[in-house]
Amino acid sequence: MAEDESEIALSKQDLRGVTAFAAACAEVVLEIFEADQPDDSRPRDAVGAAWDFARGGERGKSLRDTAWAALKAAKSADTAAAREAARAAMSAAGAAFLHPLAKATQVKHILGAGAHAARAAELVAGHSPGIGAEHIERAVHRATPVVVEVLKRFPAAPGGGGRVGELIRMLDADLRSGVVRGERLRAEPF
Repeated sequence: MAEDESEIALSKQDLRGVTAFAAACAEVVLEIFEADQPDDSRPRDAVGAAWDFARGGERGKSLRDTAWAALKAAKSADTAAAREAARAAMSAAGAAFLHPLAKATQVKHILGAGAHAARAAELVAGHSPGIGAEHIERAVHRATPVVVEVLKRFPAAPGGGGRVGELIRMLDADLRSGVVRGERLRAEPF
C-alpha cells in the first residue's frame, strides 16, 4: 500500500522531543495557575505526564486524560492568565498526540504550549506584548534541533486564533528561520 502523500513521518522519538519542548514551555507558568487555584493539581499533573512520556513513558489514555483535565482546570480558573497557564499545560500533554498529517493546524500541537505560556505571562504583566515576545524568545532557545526539524515537516502555522495565534506564528517564524532578533539560534538543553 502506497504511503499517503498527506502524511508526515513521525517517530516516537520525534514525539518525545516535541513533548519535552512543550512541557518545558508550560512548566514555567504553572505558578500562575497555582496562585489562582492552589488546590488544583490538574495542570501540574498534565505537565508531569508530558515529561513522563518525553522521558520514555507510554503515550496512552492516562496522558490524554491529564490533558483533558488541564483543559477543564482552565475553565474553572478565575483569571485569564491562569486559564492560559492551564491551557499551556493541556497543550504540553497534548503535544504527544501530534498527528502525522500535513496540515497547518497540527503546528498548534508543537507550539501551543509555548504560545499559551507567553500569553499567560503577558496577562500577568498587564497585557504586555513585550513580555510575550520575551517568552517566545526563551521558547525558541529551548527548542532542540529535533523540534525544529519536526516543525519544518509541517506547513506554516495557520492564521487566526487571536493573540495566542499571533504568538504561535511568531514562534513558528522564529524557529523556521533560525534567527531571533538578528541572533542565530543556540538550542539550550533541557
